Amino acid sequence: MDSLPDAIIQYILSHLSNARDVAACNCVSKRWRESLTYLRSLYFPRNSFDSRPGSYSSDTVVWKMLSATACLEELVVYSPFTSAGLASWLSLVHSSLKDLELRMDNVMDYQACLDSPSKLDCIAAGKKLKSLKLWGVLMANPPKWDVFENLLCLEIVGARLEDPALSAALGACPNLTNLVLLGCEGVRSVSIELQYLEHCKLDFYGSGNCSLSLTCPKIELLEVQGCSWIRVRETTCLRNLSIANNAGRVYMVDFGKLSALESLSMRGVQWCWDAISKMLEWSNEVKHLYMKVEFTGDLEALLPFPEVDFVEFFNSHPKLQKFDVHGAMFAALCQKNSLKNVEPGFVIPCLEEVVVQVRSPLNAEQKMNTLESLLKYGKSLKKMVIRILQMKSSHSSTDEFFDEICRLRFMNRKIIRIE
Repeated sequence: MDSLPDAIIQYILSHLSNARDVAACNCVSKRWRESLTYLRSLYFPRNSFDSRPGSYSSDTVVWKMLSATACLEELVVYSPFTSAGLASWLSLVHSSLKDLELRMDNVMDYQACLDSPSKLDCIAAGKKLKSLKLWGVLMANPPKWDVFENLLCLEIVGARLEDPALSAALGACPNLTNLVLLGCEGVRSVSIELQYLEHCKLDFYGSGNCSLSLTCPKIELLEVQGCSWIRVRETTCLRNLSIANNAGRVYMVDFGKLSALESLSMRGVQWCWDAISKMLEWSNEVKHLYMKVEFTGDLEALLPFPEVDFVEFFNSHPKLQKFDVHGAMFAALCQKNSLKNVEPGFVIPCLEEVVVQVRSPLNAEQKMNTLESLLKYGKSLKKMVIRILQMKSSHSSTDEFFDEICRLRFMNRKIIRIE
């Protein structure tokens, strides 16, 4: 290393990021210490100051390291800090900082929201940020942010949010292209209007009765968990859509025509049948369909799916290439009259892969007929996975049904796999 030119030393050391490594290199020589001025990224792990000697506070140590840099672009802090410390850091690096990630650790500390300025308020100094990621946030009051004109990516993970505070935070980020809210609780009604948003992942923790209204004309990917009422007004660019509600019910969906949709996932314990049927109607161009909804029913009663006509379903989804069908939807396709409308010349033209979950030997004959029909009419079918789960019945029909599935696999062993 001693024989290398300064420029090479600077280039090598500029790729360091872990604060412990940077501190160690800082002690090697004056030449190395001066080269660390060109660091692009600094990362302070959770345990950065667990065994810290000396009298300096962790806020001061971080400040000293930041003050030695000239063009820092990324700052990641998982170690504890104060609002005063954060404000002093950003005053040093705000002109060059593009990516900021903070573990806030105040999700249960309401008093921290009353501090002035709060940690959230201090972030306003990073006016040139392009990416902001926050962990463990309590956002009870609207943060005192100006407009982040350059911010493209906002991620908040593990947060307690109030509706007005979230609305104000999103309003300060008008040019977002990527929004991620994961493990967020306290939200009751969310309205998102972002003209440039392309990717959006929302995971609301709680009773699952949140309502969502989204107006984003460029949205391409949308994942929603924990909402009962969902309205998305502009969907011409939407290609990937996932809706799940593991704690509550999905009562209403309003998307309009999903002409660009390629992948659709519907998951949850209970969906109203009107919501399911509308999603299937709007997504007739879909290529990958994943369905794992256990029950339907508009109120408290958990009801099975109504009968779904096999031919009509696949004629309505002519581009379907991969079909993951679980539980109630597979049972609905296996009813007595589901195959009565098969006409000469009927084919499933594009279907290449099917994943079926079987949990009961009930209606074994109809289920076998449906599996055989998928093989018969799926002219492009290359792979069928049959997952047999929790089939605990001691009745002889269970063994007979399993034998029939094994026979089907033996006859089509190049296509069928049993799990």
